Amino acid sequence: MKSSKPQFVGKKVRLGDIVKIEKASMPSGNNVWVLNLDAVEKGTGKVIVKNRMKADSAGTSTVAFTADAVLYSKLRPNLNKVVVADEPGLATSEMLPLIVNPEVLDRRYFAYLLRSNSFVNLAVSSTAGSKMPRMNKKTLLNAVFPIPSLELQHQRIDLLSSIEKARTKAELLIQQLDTLVKSRFVEIFGDFACYETKPLIKCVDCIEAGKSPKCLAFSRKMAEPGVLKLSAISSGVYCENENKALPRSVSLTIDKVVHANDILLSRKNTPELVGRSVLVKHTDGNIMFPDIIFRMHPLPPINAMYLSYLLAGPLLHSIQSLAHGSAKSMSNIPKSELAKLSIPIPALNLQNEFANFVSQVDKSRFGGMLHLLNSLSGIMHASFFSVADTD
Repeated sequence: MKSSKPQFVGKKVRLGDIVKIEKASMPSGNNVWVLNLDAVEKGTGKVIVKNRMKADSAGTSTVAFTADAVLYSKLRPNLNKVVVADEPGLATSEMLPLIVNPEVLDRRYFAYLLRSNSFVNLAVSSTAGSKMPRMNKKTLLNAVFPIPSLELQHQRIDLLSSIEKARTKAELLIQQLDTLVKSRFVEIFGDFACYETKPLIKCVDCIEAGKSPKCLAFSRKMAEPGVLKLSAISSGVYCENENKALPRSVSLTIDKVVHANDILLSRKNTPELVGRSVLVKHTDGNIMFPDIIFRMHPLPPINAMYLSYLLAGPLLHSIQSLAHGSAKSMSNIPKSELAKLSIPIPALNLQNEFANFVSQVDKSRFGGMLHLLNSLSGIMHASFFSVADTD
């Protein structure tokens, strides 16, 4: 890995020329850091908790690393779990200890590169094995990426780090505001046992699934017709820009278009995401919803905001329990069973009081900020870490 800076800086570089896989000597002691994959946050490399134990109690399926290592998960479900070590320790053998040439590559920049979509896609293409697919080490070492100067690397690190910090703050604000709204919901409505109930189908105009025509791979431009992606509602904040463009040959299906005050609910998804719902506060009227989403529009005397929070909060577990499917497959909520879901009907003035409170809090502003930061991060990663041609 010996090299001079002019040989590499600003050029397309084979990672194996500036990076090596290097196991350290086995540590000893009673307080050794032992890193498992479940202690690493996907996409950021944050270590959630540092587990410590006696070195000889860590087991044999571990690999020792030094304080200057970058730890990379080669296991397919966790390919974007990358940790920049700050002390020596032991890691699960599913992680590769990587040492970079510090004259050419900053460890933090290398970690961002390994977590980028470009590298993850490259890694996925090289995984092998049926039960626990793993990345081929040769693919990592033979990958070619443009490596900017250390000065430019540091500028990009600072920029990406600032976006991550802002994104963390936005996520925390949304969680705090969500807790505040849920508390107010309980204060206003109290025990639902005292209210009359109606089946959900009697509270909305209809419960209908959308339509999923073939879409273009890229996101649409505003004012062009598109179809929502499921990610538009999974966060609990409606993101109109989370969609794919319709080909010009396909026209909008008017009865499958999203309208203001519609409630969208995930009909088919993984067990933890099925049944998630969101209220559409406003829309440009140019977006269809796919067949994996149910649309419903509340009828008087049901306030849309009240029903939205009821479905997303107190009734979420009941909705998810309606889903059919195994833990390994996509769960599906039958329309007929969702239609019978029992909905408590408080006085309209209480519903309106809650809706006014939510409007004042308006966590969607921070949801929009989070979506913007995620998009900006994605654009920068795509620009900074594109796979180079090998010619």
